[in-house]
Amino acid sequence: MCPLRIVVDQPADWRPYYPSDDLISAADFLVDERLSPQHDAATHVINLCAGLDYLDTGYYVSLLAQARGQRVLPSVETLNQLSRKALIDLQLDSLAPLLGDLARRGALSGDELRLRVMFGECQEAALAKLARRLFERLPCPLLEARFVRRSDGWRLSRLKPLPLTSLGADEQDLFATALNRHSRKIWRTPKARRRYRFDLAILVAPQETLPPSNKSALKQFIRAGRRLGIDVSLITRRDAGRLAEFDALFIRETTALDHHTYRMARRAEHEGLVVIDDPRSILRCTNKVYLHALLRAKHIACPDGLLLHRDDLTALPGKVADLTYPMVLKVPDGAFSRGIVKIESHTQLVEEARRLFDSSALLLQEWLPTEYDWRIGVLDGQVLFASRYYMARGHWQIYQHANGKVKSGGFSTHPPHEVPPAVLKTALKATRLIGDGLYGVDLKQIGERVVVIEINDNPNVDAGIEDAVMGARLYERIMAVFLERMEARRRSQR
Repeated sequence: MCPLRIVVDQPADWRPYYPSDDLISAADFLVDERLSPQHDAATHVINLCAGLDYLDTGYYVSLLAQARGQRVLPSVETLNQLSRKALIDLQLDSLAPLLGDLARRGALSGDELRLRVMFGECQEAALAKLARRLFERLPCPLLEARFVRRSDGWRLSRLKPLPLTSLGADEQDLFATALNRHSRKIWRTPKARRRYRFDLAILVAPQETLPPSNKSALKQFIRAGRRLGIDVSLITRRDAGRLAEFDALFIRETTALDHHTYRMARRAEHEGLVVIDDPRSILRCTNKVYLHALLRAKHIACPDGLLLHRDDLTALPGKVADLTYPMVLKVPDGAFSRGIVKIESHTQLVEEARRLFDSSALLLQEWLPTEYDWRIGVLDGQVLFASRYYMARGHWQIYQHANGKVKSGGFSTHPPHEVPPAVLKTALKATRLIGDGLYGVDLKQIGERVVVIEINDNPNVDAGIEDAVMGARLYERIMAVFLERMEARRRSQR
């Protein structure tokens, strides 16, 4: 368990709160690290100093913490953004719809609002989502935001760090509660702190219909991690502001680029966490158009295909004159067989292309009917599992979406030695283009021909399916990769 330091200007600033051995004054924290026996590169630092402007004492606390390889809240990057209105506006440009919604629901009144935010929490229940959003975008323990009503709606006029000593009695209670929730480590006993060496967060969406891991698998991940000395916690998108608490982030929610999963992966990587799915893998895997171009450029077998652009609609007859139907038309970022249409004729192609052209490009590929697709799980450049996913009964895809319901085919999981060598070789070759994370490569085998259909950056790992061969060892192997990477990162910080 990583140690925690709460830095204040003077110990007296902490008088309203429960005494903590984690407390340290700014003067003591800034002492040359060679003279400080408490120095540890893995330490989490919460900087509650008042002077956070450039080169003030609080700024130096964050600056030196980062220089020592420690995780600090707020970071120097956050402080620099808070000092410049233009950078604040850039970070918070997505707040307008939320402010409009709050105004329509009567949560905003008058011509001006001042909101105090403590670790993403506030006293006004109706504004809890706004407080959380501010903290997620600009993670600073104490913030005061000023909003004003304009002719075109509510706007953020100022956002600044808030001194700890400015809190009133009610605010002090909320601060203590929020700090406790933000970092459980403060109140743990020394024995509990020594129990685990690392903290790992698993990002989940409890209401997701088709999550990458079912509940039983999540329990297995938690057990496997704790057997290896990793304290595993489930978090949701609401916990984005807590990422600095952890040593690693494991995303078990369906990813997308314009999505909180990608933003949280980027933030976690910026904070120095080990991340799977890392943002680079999300970027490379979630767009089918990109993957098709990448595979072709690197001479890895994939279905023959054609990229269609919105401007191609008028010239479509000439561009597809030589095609043989059926074909398959795909949107760039579809998942679970959504956004994929079987095309039987040129007339249908024109109709479906017009319907699907919300994006700038579509992918038109040859139709390759098979009884099943291979899914090869790859982790850290090694085969992890091998499954066959069978087409839904009476359908040409694994998932069939109809009448608001989802029907899927069966599965079978096999030891890697039972998989055709060409399938394994192609899967490993494809994932080397993406990275060294956890991937699921979907392949079709037609006779001697093996083609990559897609590469998934967060493949399903479900209890009873992908673990059918390895059982609990599958989860331990994944957690062992996290452990190895967290240990390597800690060594590099010393």
